[in-house]
Amino acid sequence: MSFRRWTFAELDKAVAAELASECEIDGFLALLLSARGISDVESARALLAGEEEPEDPFAFADMDEAVLRIQLAIDRGETIAVFGDYDADGVTATVLMVTYLREKGANVLYRLPMREEEGYGLHASMVEEIAQTGATLLVTVDNGISAVREIAYANELGLDVVVTDHHQPQGDLPEAVAVVDPHREDCESEFKMYAGVGVAFKLVCAMEGDEEWALMRYADLVAIGTLADVMPLTGENRRLVRAGLEKINRGERPGFTALAKEAGAADRRQTASSAVFTLAPRINAAGRMGDPVLAVKLLLSETDEEAQEYAHQLAVFNSERQKKEQDIMAEVTAYIDSHPEVMAQRVVVLQGNDWYSGVVGIIAARILEKYGKPCILLSVHDGIAKGSGRSVPGFSLFDAIASCGDMLLNYGGHQLAAGLGMEATRVDEFRRRINAYAASVCPDMPVPELAMDFRLMPSQIHVDKLDAMDRLEPCGAGNPLPQFGLFKMRVESVTAVAGKHSRLTLSRDGVSVNAIRFGMPPQTLGLQVGDMVHLAVTLDRNEFRGTVSVSIIVKDLRFADTVQEDVIAAIKLFDRAVCGEALTAEERQAVCPAREHMAVLYRCLQANDGYDGAWERLYHIVKEGIPTEKVRPAIEVLRQANLITVQNGGDNVRLTLCPVSGKADLMQTPFMQTMHEG
Repeated sequence: MSFRRWTFAELDKAVAAELASECEIDGFLALLLSARGISDVESARALLAGEEEPEDPFAFADMDEAVLRIQLAIDRGETIAVFGDYDADGVTATVLMVTYLREKGANVLYRLPMREEEGYGLHASMVEEIAQTGATLLVTVDNGISAVREIAYANELGLDVVVTDHHQPQGDLPEAVAVVDPHREDCESEFKMYAGVGVAFKLVCAMEGDEEWALMRYADLVAIGTLADVMPLTGENRRLVRAGLEKINRGERPGFTALAKEAGAADRRQTASSAVFTLAPRINAAGRMGDPVLAVKLLLSETDEEAQEYAHQLAVFNSERQKKEQDIMAEVTAYIDSHPEVMAQRVVVLQGNDWYSGVVGIIAARILEKYGKPCILLSVHDGIAKGSGRSVPGFSLFDAIASCGDMLLNYGGHQLAAGLGMEATRVDEFRRRINAYAASVCPDMPVPELAMDFRLMPSQIHVDKLDAMDRLEPCGAGNPLPQFGLFKMRVESVTAVAGKHSRLTLSRDGVSVNAIRFGMPPQTLGLQVGDMVHLAVTLDRNEFRGTVSVSIIVKDLRFADTVQEDVIAAIKLFDRAVCGEALTAEERQAVCPAREHMAVLYRCLQANDGYDGAWERLYHIVKEGIPTEKVRPAIEVLRQANLITVQNGGDNVRLTLCPVSGKADLMQTPFMQTMHEG
């Protein structure tokens, strides 16, 4: 069950008042600044004015060497090969570097790996291929920091290498002419969180000696690569993305304009969030479903006609990607429905035959979002299981996978995302070991959180709040879109929108507002007129026939009488019980339902012909007869007794009554026996 812990930023109202006075801004905006940890006037003014100081590119270790070697290659007329990556960061970095070098008169070729056939990064065969073209200098973008053996081989073939990367070094640095990476221990760059395209941009700035010139030409590429790679929009990234979005909205690169047209967003102004959902996925689709070179060609296109042709191909790839995602997700969901115990694990490990590797990471992220558990998806082909995983903040998936490193063929990544491969026969062992590791290092597993800035009263929601929020743009990782709490709201009406969404009318203190909950129709949401609810919301701008209004988007909802920590504790205790972890006598007593609890639940299901709706609603309607910590156990006992079937949808659940031919002995179910034997 996906139940997120709601948190609120720590506000210092005295500091906010000072910021409002000194910066001559309204109190609402000052509170938002305070919620982001901005407490001094200078920082507030810099953020609001967009005056983030650019980093000196020569603060990067080896930048001098990189500039000298590339300039020498240009002067000599050498052939320079640019080697990128198949994702949006690697594609934009490749386009940036190729475009710059061509403009400087260099002989340039480029190469990107094929995700399915070749996988990530530089391989020996690629080094040979590049050397055979006659290239004498290889420049990597968004990769190379871990290619120690491959770069040593390049040196043997007489191929010099300049590495530009943003990934963490793993052990020794490659013996390249230059290794430009902000995560080098000896790198004096103060800002470290560049995307790969950001590091390539800093190299171009060092080459040209004019950052403003480079910004005017390449900021759009930097923006999309930075957003797609979910880099924090703080420090210099904030300035780069802001400038890039402005360039995109001026329509200066045919490729981005064509992509927006294919996405049905040609007439809309691109923001950080819209670019992530419209432009970046289509660029990524080239590498996921076909050849990433098509995305490079799109962004190198000089005419609208050429760009539109490539954009259409990428749109087709994106549709194919969505179809494969849907197919795999359906298979995963069916498996979870028939094996509900899998979702009680601390780390969910799922496997399937010949799942398309280009989308398994996306599915892992969806499982994480849907069920609130770290998830690893493995695709088995020819006896080898390869896959990707995603995790929640507070649990390092990389460390967890590394603890099983002796049984893996390869692995890599970071705290929240990782990739790995192993022999398929070892998947079950891996599942046991990674969950044992999780239990040992993290007895109290973290749960996903929904962070809010502060609470709002409905009377405070006006268009002027949107204008204030606009001054925080671009919003994204590290500088999230403002979210607010609307508490103790009375439900006045719930209506369906397009059959799959819900429009809510809510009131408090005589003030009514409308809000929309996407992805949940009224029957799933399960609200009734008169219910008192708390909501987590964002505010969006709605323009219709020249009139601007505020759209309230519901991100999460719970009943006003829900005790957050009780629900979280109940879910964790139930999961431990299902997984067979040792429980104390007190814990067994807390999680073990009595007969009357099962009877209350069963009668409720009989009266309503089952249940199909939000978990939150189910907890609410049985709260008078079943303690919170016993709801899930009661459901599990009825399932094991073949009285109901359970389809757990994360935020919602479907409980279906089964035909009954005789009396079921609830006490003989595995769950109840385990609780009593313990």
